[in-house]
Amino acid sequence: MPPPASPSMPPEMVVHNRFLGFLIWQSIPSIVIFFLFKTLSSAVPFASPSAAKPPLTFPFSPSIFALFTFLTFHLSQVLFSFSLSLVSSPHPHRPASLLQLVLGLVRFLSIPGGPDWSDSPDSRARAKLSVGFLMFLGAAAVSGFVAVASVCGGFGDGVSAIGRVGFRGLVMGLLYGLYYVYNRRWVLEFPIIQRPPFFSFKMGLPSAITRSLKLSLVAYLFSAALLVFLPHHNQNQATTGKFIAEQIRLYTGSFLVLLCWELSHHLHRVLHTKRFVFAPPKGSAAAETNPSEILLAALEESRPSSLLQYLAYLDLCMVCENNVDAWRRAAFFEETGETYRRVISVCLRPLEQLASKLGEGLESSVENGSRISSQLLSPTDQRLDSKDSEPLNNFQLYAWCAWTAASLTACSHKEDRYGVSQISGSNAAVMSTLISCLLAVETYMGKKTTLQSANQFMGLTGFKLRNTSMANTSMSKKRASPLHSKAYAVADVLRNSIYQIVSAFHDQMASSAKKGFLEKDWIVRGKPPFGPRELLVQKLLLFLDFRAS
Repeated sequence: MPPPASPSMPPEMVVHNRFLGFLIWQSIPSIVIFFLFKTLSSAVPFASPSAAKPPLTFPFSPSIFALFTFLTFHLSQVLFSFSLSLVSSPHPHRPASLLQLVLGLVRFLSIPGGPDWSDSPDSRARAKLSVGFLMFLGAAAVSGFVAVASVCGGFGDGVSAIGRVGFRGLVMGLLYGLYYVYNRRWVLEFPIIQRPPFFSFKMGLPSAITRSLKLSLVAYLFSAALLVFLPHHNQNQATTGKFIAEQIRLYTGSFLVLLCWELSHHLHRVLHTKRFVFAPPKGSAAAETNPSEILLAALEESRPSSLLQYLAYLDLCMVCENNVDAWRRAAFFEETGETYRRVISVCLRPLEQLASKLGEGLESSVENGSRISSQLLSPTDQRLDSKDSEPLNNFQLYAWCAWTAASLTACSHKEDRYGVSQISGSNAAVMSTLISCLLAVETYMGKKTTLQSANQFMGLTGFKLRNTSMANTSMSKKRASPLHSKAYAVADVLRNSIYQIVSAFHDQMASSAKKGFLEKDWIVRGKPPFGPRELLVQKLLLFLDFRAS
């Protein structure tokens, strides 16, 4: 478990301190790899078989050239690590296209002070991300040029050698940058199990070595193919043995540079996704009076979709799900109920936004007086583009919010001494939001959800329950798409969260359903984020009979 937050260090310094720590720690494996390679290359020089073997010397004998080579390599690693931190984000934003950037720049220059497509916060964030990607590609190319030239000895062999070796390093860096951006490796993925940083870093070493071997081979072949079209006169004068030795040295150096980058990427993810405890030390005055204020301030006042906000949601989720910090969870159920309402509010806000965004791209049903349309929407004719499905990419945040709200609501059954969860209406808000979000996701997946009249029901709660979800003709195609997999994962989390609450309050819910109070106690009186209120009640009855799937 990580140490608790220090009262003297504000939460805003968490990300800054982790960034500085990353820049320091990433230099250790890079320096070790550089020294090992220089030691082995001096012991076994890459030269022709007929050349005389020089005596074994330490790779860094006191000389200006040795110091210059080391500094250039180290600065190239710092440049790559800095650019890596620049584009990394826990939120999978959708970058703006190159055409949108050009049009926005033209409009800004032609109409100063006029309306611009970048006026909205979302457009500015996408444009900033795209510019960050371009800067990352440039930094990776420059870092590859300098690092490969430093490792492979290009700085000591003249301008022609520097250009030849550095060009291949530049191509390698550019290819790695494109691979990094295309595979969305810049998105910080939080591990399910929080381990100490040393063990988390050690577990990623085999995959980093394997990926470095594959990428170095691709970069070597591609850069060699491009090098054919460039004029280099020294290649014709070199002997076969020297040429083969140079290629071996170049491939080895490229592999070591990519290994340093992979280790930096893995270390960056380990350090930045480690849990931080947003709480004063146990036993202090702040812990006795208001231990939740630091966490709530980080959740409410931090920039949306920032790393600080994600760390706060992670800490909140672990407090509500586990019994390690039971004293912090008990502080949520204080007598006034204000802390509990604030916690539930920050958990439900992302889920409400998800239901609203998905509902904007779907056709909603039309209510005609007391008779409601039998079909909520027709997903067969829906064609959702990537913009409509973008909210589903933020699975980690939705999972934390659903788990936190459900766990806290279930724990309130035994730990809420003052009844603040029921009196404040938070239980109804949690259940309504979870069911509304589940209906929106299921509708996006292609399920037809129908409403049944009262005389069609009969069962445990006085109704006959029937699951009205059925697949349409396009379900087989949707299940094969990646978007359906994301929607299915979100729906599974929401479904399990609802079942967790139903299992904790099953007896009370069954009794309320028989008396006709279920809708009053567990469904909000206003308009839900998605779907009509009657549909939420029917869905809750399915969960109450453990028939929702």
